[in-house]
Amino acid sequence: MTSTEPVSLPAALDSFSALWSPRILTTVNDYDVRVAKVEGEHVWHVHEGTDEFFLVLDGELHIALRESESGSERTVVLPKGSAFTVPRGTEHKPYAPVRTEILVIEPTGTLSVGDRHDDVPGHVDVTTGHVLSS
Repeated sequence: MTSTEPVSLPAALDSFSALWSPRILTTVNDYDVRVAKVEGEHVWHVHEGTDEFFLVLDGELHIALRESESGSERTVVLPKGSAFTVPRGTEHKPYAPVRTEILVIEPTGTLSVGDRHDDVPGHVDVTTGHVLSS
């Protein structure tokens, strides 16, 4: 779904309101470039075979991480304009204290709740990304 035309981030973000329901902007090789609106808690989950890249476009994103070696937890806080990569195999739980817009890069077909996850609440759209509406 690589586009041959430029994609406007503001227009893409204005085209939907659902939370935790990413939209695919374009693909780069075998990776999706997705945008999402998030607020509140997501679920603890793991992507066993891939890293997950986050860029905060607006708002603030917290990502709780469970360190596999030590079993300890820590939280990274990403204000607007910050980027962070969750390493493959790291259990993590995103949380947004306010409505936040993010850009995520991960392999095409990757579930937004990973390979292993907590029970998925009703507000979470378990998805590999929706095609962006024009």
